[in-house]
Amino acid sequence: MATKNPAHLTAPEPTVPGPIKNPSGPTAFTPPPLACDAHCHVFGPGHTFPFSPDRTYTPPDSGIDKFELLQETLGLERAVFVQASCHGTDNSAMVEALRRGKGRYAGVAMIDEAFSDADLQELHEAGVRGARFNFVAHLGGAPKLDAFWSLVGRVAKLGWHIVLHFDAKDLPSYSSLLADMPVPYIIDHMARVPASEGVEQAAFQYLLGLMESDQNCWVKISCAERLTDGKVAPFDDVIPFAQALIATAPDRVLWGTDWPHPNMAVMPDEGELLDLLALYAPDEELRNKILVQNPTTLYDFSESDQPLSEPSTS
Repeated sequence: MATKNPAHLTAPEPTVPGPIKNPSGPTAFTPPPLACDAHCHVFGPGHTFPFSPDRTYTPPDSGIDKFELLQETLGLERAVFVQASCHGTDNSAMVEALRRGKGRYAGVAMIDEAFSDADLQELHEAGVRGARFNFVAHLGGAPKLDAFWSLVGRVAKLGWHIVLHFDAKDLPSYSSLLADMPVPYIIDHMARVPASEGVEQAAFQYLLGLMESDQNCWVKISCAERLTDGKVAPFDDVIPFAQALIATAPDRVLWGTDWPHPNMAVMPDEGELLDLLALYAPDEELRNKILVQNPTTLYDFSESDQPLSEPSTS
């Protein structure tokens, strides 16, 4: 189930834009050695790795070669590739990227009941350490809960965590589901809260309460470009949300680019997104926790003692 790509495919025409071609590097700070982009994707190339026939969008090819150029530009060394809905449960593009990383990358798969225990073990050996479930309406909506709980129980035996993608307004309605989670779980993209409604909005206050009370709850302070009012930089209205989450549970916060930003009409500059972290967390030690220590807690990167570059002396 991890690799099932046909030999000869014709890449479909994209229906959404791709990332900008020449992103800037960070200017606000220098990322530490072993810094991790903990939420990103690889799409295609479509002539090798098929897109799901049930997808709601078709991205342009954004494969591992392009991603590694971005990593070099940003000064990052690790990554967590998260399977997205356009590839469905065919995780083969992600698995190929994991194998190429030779321990620098980890993965979060999308799975269903068709996966055997051997399939899950194959994903685990490739570097997958989590399963993602989508509850967002425009991407297909919630899974069948009987199947969901069956899969959660199976991946728990492998030591995986669960990644949950919610619409903000729906988050409180899943309180029982979250309370029953037997493993760590991550709320994607600050629960997609609209920044225009402020930090006092019910959905965000619920998320803060989860972070305070539930040691299994993690959050990604990603996708400022999706949360901000107007959907364009400078994203200042998102800063208080990230700061509040970091202040509540600094040991359970992850950061990621969401490259290549599927379904965005206006693409952000990844260097600007990384610079935002200096505003979210002005303290260098805290940034290092978010970029290095926290992802290491969830992902057993095999080269953890072997940074690709020497620490900056500047």
